Amino acid sequence: MFDNVNKGVLFKNIDKKKENSPDYSGKCNLNGIDYKIASWLNTSKKGQQYLSLKFQIADEEKETQGKIEDLKDDIPF
Repeated sequence: MFDNVNKGVLFKNIDKKKENSPDYSGKCNLNGIDYKIASWLNTSKKGQQYLSLKFQIADEEKETQGKIEDLKDDIPF
């Protein structure tokens, strides 16, 4: 069995839907917890390129989606 603890991957987003969509996205596992990664290619004021990263626990996204769906049931129209 493959051990992916403390490892991850990023893939280039070829078909970005919006200008502010991540340039790269992927998944990682840190200390046994699965995360989704979003990454943007930026340029500093001094002209140096860098990647900014955002990590979100994978289960939190599912949990947030469920809450949004629950709220839709409460809307009377």
